[in-house]
Amino acid sequence: MLTAPLPDVAATTAEDFFTTTQGRVYARALDARDARFDGVFFVGITTTRIYCRPVCPARVAYHSHRRFFAAAAAAEQAGYRPCLRCRPELAPGRGSCDSVSRIAGAAEHRIAAGALNGHSVTDLARELHVSERHLRRALERELGVSPLKLAQSHRLLFAKRLLADTKLPITQIAYASGFQSLRRFNASFAEQYRMPPSAVRRAPGAKNTPASRAQRPDEMLRLTLAYRAPLAWDVLLDCLAGDAIGGVEVIEGRRYGRTVEIDGHTGVMFAEDASAASAPSDKTHVNVDVSASLVPALMPLLSRLRHLFDLDAQPSAIDEHLSQGGLEALVAAHPGLRVPGAIDGFDIALRTLLRGRARPCRAQMIDASGAQSDDVAVRVTWAIGEPLETGVPGLSRLSPTAWRVVDAGVERLVSLGVMRGRADAAVAVAKLVAGGTLRLEPGGDVTAARAALAAIRGVGDQVAAKLVSRALRWPDALSPGETALQRAAKARSSSALMAMAQRWRPWGSYAALHLRLHDEAQQSSLTARARRGATPDLNSQEDESCRMHAHASMAS
Repeated sequence: MLTAPLPDVAATTAEDFFTTTQGRVYARALDARDARFDGVFFVGITTTRIYCRPVCPARVAYHSHRRFFAAAAAAEQAGYRPCLRCRPELAPGRGSCDSVSRIAGAAEHRIAAGALNGHSVTDLARELHVSERHLRRALERELGVSPLKLAQSHRLLFAKRLLADTKLPITQIAYASGFQSLRRFNASFAEQYRMPPSAVRRAPGAKNTPASRAQRPDEMLRLTLAYRAPLAWDVLLDCLAGDAIGGVEVIEGRRYGRTVEIDGHTGVMFAEDASAASAPSDKTHVNVDVSASLVPALMPLLSRLRHLFDLDAQPSAIDEHLSQGGLEALVAAHPGLRVPGAIDGFDIALRTLLRGRARPCRAQMIDASGAQSDDVAVRVTWAIGEPLETGVPGLSRLSPTAWRVVDAGVERLVSLGVMRGRADAAVAVAKLVAGGTLRLEPGGDVTAARAALAAIRGVGDQVAAKLVSRALRWPDALSPGETALQRAAKARSSSALMAMAQRWRPWGSYAALHLRLHDEAQQSSLTARARRGATPDLNSQEDESCRMHAHASMAS
């Protein structure tokens, strides 16, 4: 089974709570300020009687001064006041004790990514399965603003960034920020900031940052996405290459590119780690080049790219914790490992279901043979995915949407060489996504998604773990039944691996990737030896496995 999301716990003192597994999990997430645990729990500081979110920028208190709560209401009932810096009322909710806060948090997250750019409040309310009136009341109660006012604030802040960091024409900036007309943009900007947009432009002699070199001859806009070093960019590219679809994605050296469709806007994007692209190597951002056709969808695109490359992770805390959990050698081999996410959650789900297994993270040529490919996922993409004229060699297809898979049906997939069981599962997932029952996107309900996937015949635990990790960006997803993980961890059974995994929480997804990479390297080595005629001694390997397992058990 998957490593479950952190359950709610009653508030308790630090002395008692830190002796439990759950207490140690909360402490690790708090020390890392991991934004993916924001709203899962709250921490009260006994010396100040203030409670905070786990992402609070204030100095972290001593363990003995912390008290954990499952909900903000529980902290307030215990006499704690909300922090004025991190504002606990803005944290996304995860429990069922405060449904209004949960709805407001989810709505704010989606509005920040551009959910109301070209869409109505009614559309957003429908996605959240609430009435428009209930959504408005929730946001006004929690944030003090209406959905439209909140969206306006995000649009203007995004516009200020583009005005300061790019040389885009103001008209393009207006549309990139979600405004439907230049006139409306100018009026809103002047009303909010009491100056015209042109006043924010940097002087001609200002420093020419990477982001400011945006107007390129090939009509590609350059922006940057910051991250916390280190970043195992090459390993990340290998993982993306192993799962790639020819025609949809390309990898040129250390540069990743793919086709994109967001809200009817199509185009291509390329990304490359700036520290790998040029000297000096102390840069900590990814350069992103986006085609001009995607400018109106920049807000959601940049959000999705951060998820795809896992740029919000805290690698130092993750690496240190996994090293202490017995994976020191594996972490040393790949410091700053990132778990790849997804531009589109359904895209990853479809590939995985069609192939029936996870693909290795290994540098390889992307299959570009199209409809004649031996890879069934490539054949389906070329048969069902929409053709796209990009002018970029190797990029000519969009990934099939859920609606296109539903329209194609099981028989069409079978005719393309998909096994019937996998075709049934792929269409079943497509129907749930198209109907809005299953949301494969960051911030989605992990428990609900797991339950929906588990109810589909043909969706095993390993596939569910991958989808929860990549599509929903849940950092603690691990499938103990995966043979490769058991082999790499020297675990004799699923229960044995599950027991080991307790030491890796709340970053089981990262531990799983480390183990998978280690197993792939070991299997490649054995294959190379066999090809050279040096048959491995299976008995000695089994003995060594037993010795390492015994040693690990004694250490734990």
